[in-house]
Amino acid sequence: MSDLQIRIEALWADPTEVNPGNADAVAAIHEAVNMLDTGDARIAEIGPDGQPIAYETVKRLTGDSTGLDLTRNVDISSRIFVDRENWPATIPFSDNDFKRYDENDDALFYPDKQPRLVYHVDEGAVSALTNYYRREIKQGSDVLDICSSWVSHYPQNLKLGRVAGTGMNERELRANTQLTEYTQRDLNKTPQLPYKDKSFDVVTCVVSIDYLTQPVQVLAEARRVLRPGGTIILSQSNRMFMTKAIRMWVSMGDEDHLELIGQYLTYAGGFGEARALDVSARGRGARDPMYIVTARAV
Repeated sequence: MSDLQIRIEALWADPTEVNPGNADAVAAIHEAVNMLDTGDARIAEIGPDGQPIAYETVKRLTGDSTGLDLTRNVDISSRIFVDRENWPATIPFSDNDFKRYDENDDALFYPDKQPRLVYHVDEGAVSALTNYYRREIKQGSDVLDICSSWVSHYPQNLKLGRVAGTGMNERELRANTQLTEYTQRDLNKTPQLPYKDKSFDVVTCVVSIDYLTQPVQVLAEARRVLRPGGTIILSQSNRMFMTKAIRMWVSMGDEDHLELIGQYLTYAGGFGEARALDVSARGRGARDPMYIVTARAV
């Protein structure tokens, strides 16, 4: 066991050590968990009073030390957006396109008392995404992670500025040690972001754009909170909760999904030409693809 892990375990072993008056201990837990490499980690959820209220042992995938080949960075824009010039001038989608098989309140599907401390893609896809972030996000950037959860996949050694997150499940957000702040929000009910104009250098969204019923409005909000020249990074694989993905998404294949995301960005306005990239990991156990659609705020 490393000194770092012993430090974490010692803090967890004596919950009385973590209280509202012991900010250093709370910060130490978050700092230490945030520094752990791939492997089992015991995540402590800190309640409003500063006390640990729940524990979960999970495997944290940091994207490091996997042995996978993460060099792929293939620009597939010309293939994905081959019909870009023929896209309609105005939004062509109907309300029916955004219907879902399960139209019940999303809070029933993502209940606050049942946080999902799991990964929705395999380690290869997670590692590929983290590696892409390592290449593309600059040190000190102010970052917003929309549709966020208990992990944001940013490189552990990347020193960022403000790191904000919005997501469905407050307990998951509270467990996300990479966030400096969070706001619980159902973007399908309230497709507005609670941030001032020009607040961030980067906006990310990880394998979640398929669940948004008002994606163009949400991406217009992402553009509003981005600084000029800022970047939006929308990552996607080939998995989904079929009952919660929008209707037209379910009927499409992977490359059609990427084109659709590019159309969303175009109709949101304020972005330059979207690019599509295949950054999928290669090697034993890497099965899920990882694709990126990205654009700059203009």
